[in-house]
Amino acid sequence: MTTLRKVLVVDDDPVVRKSFDRVLSNKGYAVITAESGEVAMRKLAEEKYDAVYTDIRMPGMSGLEVAEQVKARKPWTPVVIITGYGTEAAEARAKAAGVTSFLHKPLSPEVIEDSARAVTAAAEKAEAIALPAPPLAPAVGVGAEEKPGTNNPVLNLLLFVAAPFIGLAYVIALPFVGLALLAKIAWTEAAKNERLRNSAKAAGHFGMMLAAPLIGLVFFIFFPVFGIAALLWTAGKAATKH
Repeated sequence: MTTLRKVLVVDDDPVVRKSFDRVLSNKGYAVITAESGEVAMRKLAEEKYDAVYTDIRMPGMSGLEVAEQVKARKPWTPVVIITGYGTEAAEARAKAAGVTSFLHKPLSPEVIEDSARAVTAAAEKAEAIALPAPPLAPAVGVGAEEKPGTNNPVLNLLLFVAAPFIGLAYVIALPFVGLALLAKIAWTEAAKNERLRNSAKAAGHFGMMLAAPLIGLVFFIFFPVFGIAALLWTAGKAATKH
């Protein structure tokens, strides 16, 4: 076994409890014992067990009641009934509760060990089937799921319509950016001389007069584009919600 399996043994006979402890502890099992059904249910509420062995006849809560409560609360937990005088009615009730198997007294070490091995192996298979599959890593390449928005037809249309205007804006704006940098450098130098300062102010006013129509043209081109872009973007967001 790769992990330590925990087994709960419920029996009012201390000899039976010690037998399970001696046999299974030497085989790598963690054996916890309970002398009554009531004690067993408290221990079951506190921690998880890989299998439960319970005597069928005990003072207070019987083994059948223990099996029924275990399967009702933790149906995946295997339950094995230990009996020395089982009746057909008791076995039918135990099977209806969903017990895994029966062990008949007297119990030999081989019987105890074989039963524990079979029961825990079946529990391991059941756990493996019940475990959810790990999430798949996102595929890369052909057939990979595209990121949200990369295949939005409205966004693609918007980019297609806006592309010429964006190019035109760059053509118009770049010369002005260059001229503005030159003007800044000239103004800085002119500020050092009173005569040049006056000339720079006059040139600046003249430059603003020349640039005003072109700046107006940029606004005239881009304001409608921004308005259309905003409408298309709003329509695209609304369409993707449906």
